[in-house]
Amino acid sequence: MFQQIQSFIQNLVGPQAGDFSPDDLRVAVAALCFQVMEADGTISKSERDRLREILHEYYHLDGGKLDALLAAGQEAGKQAVDYYRFTTDIRRHLDEDQRVELIGILWDIVYADGERSEMEDHVIWRVADLLGVSVRDRVLQRQQAATRSGPAEESENEDDAV
Repeated sequence: MFQQIQSFIQNLVGPQAGDFSPDDLRVAVAALCFQVMEADGTISKSERDRLREILHEYYHLDGGKLDALLAAGQEAGKQAVDYYRFTTDIRRHLDEDQRVELIGILWDIVYADGERSEMEDHVIWRVADLLGVSVRDRVLQRQQAATRSGPAEESENEDDAV
């Protein structure tokens, strides 16, 4: 009963980034997502909504906990000077297939607003490289995300070849 009251009060107060420790793997994942979203200079509502859906689906968080994870991820992303801090933790905890899946998630977020920028490409390329995800897998994940998002986007980039 006490825990329910405490949870209710915490939800009223709002999400606190401190609800998740900085070394929580979920914060690292959320921070990378925010860094990809911010790469083109704007975070669209559709990108933010897609990130919420993904974090809810993978981590089964709702309401205040989900908001707290988003706040912690955004704050960690703002404080980071590079991607290494996050990719090191992720690489240590996720196997190869999970890291490839994470790259697919990042592409899903990129395509959420219907646009793919060169800066978003660059961020995902760097993150994939640091995670040990091959060029082939990165390109496949991008192509699959583009297909899931709607009409295929034609690219003139030579690394589209798999």
